[in-house]
Amino acid sequence: MSTTLEFIYMLTVALAIGFLIGIERGWKKRASTEGSRAAGVRTFGLIGLLGGATALLSQTFGTLIFGAVFIGLVIILASAYLATLKQNQDVGITTLIAALLTFVFGALAVMDQVILAATFAVVMTLLLGYKPVLHRWLRALETKELQAGIKLLLLSVVILPILPNQDYGPWGALNPYVIGWMVLLIALISFVGYFAIKIGGAKRGVIFTGLFGGLSASTAVTLRFSQLARNDTNMSTMLSIGVLLACGTMLPRMLLVAGVFNFNLIDLLWLPVTVMALLIYLPVLLSWQTQTQKNIDTSSVLTNPLDLKAVLVFGALLVLIMLLSEFLQQVYGDMGQLGLAAASGIFDVDAITLSLARMSQETLALNITVTALIIAAASNNLVKAAMAGFIGGKEMAIKVSLPLAVSSLGGAISVWLWVW
Repeated sequence: MSTTLEFIYMLTVALAIGFLIGIERGWKKRASTEGSRAAGVRTFGLIGLLGGATALLSQTFGTLIFGAVFIGLVIILASAYLATLKQNQDVGITTLIAALLTFVFGALAVMDQVILAATFAVVMTLLLGYKPVLHRWLRALETKELQAGIKLLLLSVVILPILPNQDYGPWGALNPYVIGWMVLLIALISFVGYFAIKIGGAKRGVIFTGLFGGLSASTAVTLRFSQLARNDTNMSTMLSIGVLLACGTMLPRMLLVAGVFNFNLIDLLWLPVTVMALLIYLPVLLSWQTQTQKNIDTSSVLTNPLDLKAVLVFGALLVLIMLLSEFLQQVYGDMGQLGLAAASGIFDVDAITLSLARMSQETLALNITVTALIIAAASNNLVKAAMAGFIGGKEMAIKVSLPLAVSSLGGAISVWLWVW
């Protein structure tokens, strides 16, 4: 492509970017009278073209011309904004900022950044178009949820980058950066699970809550639904479905967490995990055919999207598990991990999953790692089976405890046949 054709192409993209954003802005203000808008479709198209032409000129006459044109555009748009403000008292500056960004995107298109300019022009157009949805989400956002989001950003953007990325402690078992990344991963999964329930759980009932509750805290879902079943035996079948969904979701979550730290584990782990999950989901499908969705208050299942105290406790548990794993590895070899997995699974599967996945990168055999992970999952399932049976009553014991026990047995058999 010749230089002239290249410039024509890039200027055309700059013009198209302006038209795209202008169409969205024009559609928003379509009810306004002619001349009452600060900028319309044609104006935005010209602003995009102006950005491209200015960038083209600056390649020959220097960057000062780009700054001068941009300042001039700011003055013109500000004057138009003040004029329209007197007419309709609309103090929003979204259209003004969109116009300035259109100029910048048009310039980027001519600076051999066509894909970058087009991508962010589309993203900005979507952002402008989703104003009602974003405002509705903002009105529904609670203080604790906003604080949780800020805490998550604090962990990921401020704290994690400054953690030293080197091994400390006995046997070099503790790497602060890796531990921080592990804690952040679990916190992020729990955060997503909470908001999935927040967005759809209350309206879609126990099915939605159970499915996404497994991303955040399957034990909490089991405990709460078992309590509800004890108080209302008529709802035990529906609540048992929710518990099984939460317990089933925990298994692909474990596969995901293990795979993030050692992708090679997936080849051996996927089959036992699939068998365990299917043995849990099958009773759900059988029960679902005879049930209709009923309204149950699930708001108390998860009360905090990111409990900083719980995050710190999990971090301490993770450090303890990692130290114990290395100790048992040194004293008893690979087989020492199996007993630790069974004990750890009683309380939590995430810490042992993360610890074993990291060890499998260097010292722990993959077949031992997978076996230990299935033992931890089975141990955790049996604990929740006992919880559902003792708290939820006889019907929950049959509909929840039995499938979880069968799933644990199926996992043990499949890992023996598949891995060994």
